Amino acid sequence: MAKLSKFAVLFVGIALFSYSLHAQGYDIKIKIPALKDSTVLLGHHFASLLYPDDTVKLDKKGMGSFKRTKKLPGGMYFVFLPTKKYFDILIGDNQSFTITADTTDFLKTTKFTGSPNNQLFYEYQNLLTDNRAKADKLIERKKKSTSAQQKDSITKAIDKINQEVMGNTRKWLSDNPSLFFTTFLKSLQDVDIPDFPRDAKGNILDSAFQWRYFKTHYFDNFNYADNRLLRTPVYEQKIKYFIEKVIPQTPDSINKELDIILDKVKGNEEVFRYLLVTFFKQYANSQVMGQDAVFVHLSEKYYIPSATWASKDDLEKLKKEVAKKKPNLIGQTAPNLSLVEVSPDHFMIAKTDTALKSNPYVGNPLNLKDIQAKFLVVAFWEADCGHCKKAIPALHEVYQRIKNKGAKVLAIHMISSVEGKRKWIDFVNENNMYDWINAWSPYNHDYKDSYDVYSTPVIYVLDENKTIVAKRIGAEQVEEVIDFELKKAAKTKK
Repeated sequence: MAKLSKFAVLFVGIALFSYSLHAQGYDIKIKIPALKDSTVLLGHHFASLLYPDDTVKLDKKGMGSFKRTKKLPGGMYFVFLPTKKYFDILIGDNQSFTITADTTDFLKTTKFTGSPNNQLFYEYQNLLTDNRAKADKLIERKKKSTSAQQKDSITKAIDKINQEVMGNTRKWLSDNPSLFFTTFLKSLQDVDIPDFPRDAKGNILDSAFQWRYFKTHYFDNFNYADNRLLRTPVYEQKIKYFIEKVIPQTPDSINKELDIILDKVKGNEEVFRYLLVTFFKQYANSQVMGQDAVFVHLSEKYYIPSATWASKDDLEKLKKEVAKKKPNLIGQTAPNLSLVEVSPDHFMIAKTDTALKSNPYVGNPLNLKDIQAKFLVVAFWEADCGHCKKAIPALHEVYQRIKNKGAKVLAIHMISSVEGKRKWIDFVNENNMYDWINAWSPYNHDYKDSYDVYSTPVIYVLDENKTIVAKRIGAEQVEEVIDFELKKAAKTKK
């Protein structure tokens, strides 16, 4: 029995349901004598959310009926009570049945007439509850036991309980192929993974075999194209686990797997919309380096051409966002920057020369593309940015270790104007940051768009060809990235 903690979230933009007309509609009679003269609500699960569908006021005998001419889409529904609690039911093809319940223990006392789906659903839940209680007691006994023989005996007893549950599960699956309960129960089952392939001596031949098998067969028991499963709590868990834990977390691998999923459901408007919006939100807000490439891919291939539910203004904003992000994805050649480099001597002299400190027309033209370095660290920062006050000096410390590895740092101060110049001079002098490239652009800030700089600090790492190998990383990660790239290059060369 669960408290309805999510019931306050009733309406979100991603869920629009088209209920098909049916001659009989639905007629779900309910009898809860302890709740006479009370109003109860019928609603449905949708991924991790809950939505209302119908209400009925029970009479003096605690009886009432949810009844409409529109048939309900299949899925897991719930009956919400005045006690702020609810119990779940399954809705399949047969939508005329009776529920009788006692508030003392809904799981044990709820009975169904005319609903094989729910009879089996509650048998299954009771089987799990009873056997879990037995197993928990045995586990506690095993923890306290000091006898190896007794522990072995308890382990066998626990295995026997598990075998009983699996035996009943297999029987339900084989005996009731046409019920929605079977589809739901199957979706809960883990994939059976074969042992590793081995040679004649028992040595493992392929250490990645089980992971590949699990990834390939992950959806064998779970049909994500089935709209009914979308209206269950298991749907979002299965999808999120797959994209976050099962597939390799590289943009190319993620894009490939998302394409497979979305292309399979493209004709199923409800499922396609849910999955696309879910993926879109996942990668639009991702803090993982490089996953903005997934956001760009989803936007260009699916959202912009297919999101008919989005407004024209929102799609135009999205197009502009994609245009900003696309040029500086990892693996792309970094856009060139035309800057003004200010020499170390100027900073030192301007420390005590007020007129020089306030003069913004000092320095030499500098193009990013002309800087020769095995690695170029590009740091966008501002002298009065709280994070920059810690991150930029930290980066300067890192620079002392990476400059012998062929790295240079281009530190770009972003506050223009005379005031910006003064702050820049003071900060560089206070932190003795004379030995890297100090530059700015006092006349325009076009680089904010080309490098997607909407906050500071922002740090990029480029290779000798000015290809972006890392971005939006912390100062402490710069050395790790460069060491990784050096090892990768050495391995490739070898």
